[in-house]
Amino acid sequence: MTARAVWVNGQAVADAAHAVAYADRGFNYGDGLFETALLRDGTVRFLAAHLQRLRESCERLRIAYPGDAQLTADILGVSGKERDGVIKVVVTRGAWGRGYRPLSHLPSTRVVALHPLPVADANSALTVRWCELRLSRNAVLAGMKHLNRLENVLAQMEWDDAAIGEGLLLDTEGELVSATAGNIFIARYDALLTPDLRYSGVRGVMRGQVLRAAVELGLSVSEEPLWPHDLEHATEVFITSALRGIRPVIALESRQWEAGPQARRLSAALGL
Repeated sequence: MTARAVWVNGQAVADAAHAVAYADRGFNYGDGLFETALLRDGTVRFLAAHLQRLRESCERLRIAYPGDAQLTADILGVSGKERDGVIKVVVTRGAWGRGYRPLSHLPSTRVVALHPLPVADANSALTVRWCELRLSRNAVLAGMKHLNRLENVLAQMEWDDAAIGEGLLLDTEGELVSATAGNIFIARYDALLTPDLRYSGVRGVMRGQVLRAAVELGLSVSEEPLWPHDLEHATEVFITSALRGIRPVIALESRQWEAGPQARRLSAALGL
């Protein structure tokens, strides 16, 4: 989907296709991070949480963080008078010559783009499938939304059935991790479970908001290792993401669930 506007390092660009240097490490090595946030009614939803995750991830990867104020200014600039859309922020380690070892204190590259909202789904409930691809384990990178998303690309290429709305991912040891583009929650009546993501996966912004809201609603909450058989004991299942909010899962192969009360309560609590 073509971006409506793109800013690179604080400047609007007319030709986004040629706006980033060939030598940029984000392009060459996936050496960077990104955030995807929802612009609704002129406000970026959960912006502080997106910036916090990006800032903490930059610190973990030792990438120069542009600063909350600078990124907020870029977001305001790229969104202009638009009231609704998708904001994507990319921060890379910057541009330098070839080779894996980066130059110390390299100035980062920041790209902020505004995209139109995706077409609304006629039905928010999802039928999902298991993906054949297994996510690799790497505790050093776990939780971050880094630019190395080839596993997710390959997983989404596994099906072209329009009736399937998402795929569920296991890691190489068979643990349940996430959906291809979101986090997964399992409800057992008033208990809410989600994978702990200690080895792989992204600690989604909406995931964090759901965990906070669940505690405020008095639900029992646990981040723990989960396995495919845990779905057999679920009273409801839902997937979360910053763009799609909370999406109930109603079918996985022969297993079916109702769009349950916990997803509705949490959606209402978060104003989704």
